[in-house]
Amino acid sequence: MLGGKRAAYGHQILRNLAAQLTASYGRGWSEKQLRHCLRFAETMPDEDIVTALRRDLSWTHIKTLIYIDDELKRSFYIELCRLEHWSSRQLQERMNAMLFERSTLSKQPNKIIAHEVAQLRQTGQVLPAFLLKDPYLLDFLGLQDRYLEKDLEDAILREMEQFLLELGAGFTFVERQKRLQIDQDDFYIDLLFYNRKLKRLIAVELKLGDFKAEYKGQMELYLRYLSKFEQEPDENPPLGIILCTGKKQEQIELLELNKSEIHVAEYVTVLPPREVLQARLNLSVEQARQRLESLEKHT
Repeated sequence: MLGGKRAAYGHQILRNLAAQLTASYGRGWSEKQLRHCLRFAETMPDEDIVTALRRDLSWTHIKTLIYIDDELKRSFYIELCRLEHWSSRQLQERMNAMLFERSTLSKQPNKIIAHEVAQLRQTGQVLPAFLLKDPYLLDFLGLQDRYLEKDLEDAILREMEQFLLELGAGFTFVERQKRLQIDQDDFYIDLLFYNRKLKRLIAVELKLGDFKAEYKGQMELYLRYLSKFEQEPDENPPLGIILCTGKKQEQIELLELNKSEIHVAEYVTVLPPREVLQARLNLSVEQARQRLESLEKHT
């Protein structure tokens, strides 16, 4: 209606209709508001979806969501917004932080994303792919170019509230430097968390520099210990997150970490310009999907 050769005519209709509705029913029927209504109808023609949205989300939420052009991305935000009861401000903050692009789910083929979002809508059960991110944005720690792993850990502990928000919904802090005694040797998990939504213990290892293959064995040992001695009968197997400043993608693929309970992700302590981060994330998503498609062709 508002595009193409008859756009001017469509704009005039909206102006006239807005004037008539405002005269009859008062404020709230401006031309801008009618544009939102038209966009809503074009974006979400399914009446059942509209009914569910109006039950769970405010009109302010909806006005934000309908201007997300990518349908899968929009569905991702809709379902998490409904499930986690985000305020309209929280929704906007998560969109500004490019939550979808940083989620591991976004790196999957479109058909898998659609399936996982549909499952979330039907069951209300969040999968790790919705919560795990890459990269993690740790600019709030105030760290500059040179720091030690202990500096990173100390900064996270000082800013634990912000770190929990960056990790995602359902995370609670359990312990720092969790001691594991195995064969009279002592091992220490940097940070141990629990996620109520996933019902899992989550071990986090902090690393400076690029990922190294040896980190896998270290994390596997930790996860097996947690599974044997810490996991409760009604809980899911523990997850591991290895945070590095860089990733070695071929090593990660050869180690088949995408099939394991170990998630390797980068973290940044100084944010690049938004357009640079956006371009980097778009490239990362495209490369990840291409790798998955290539693997599918050879299996």
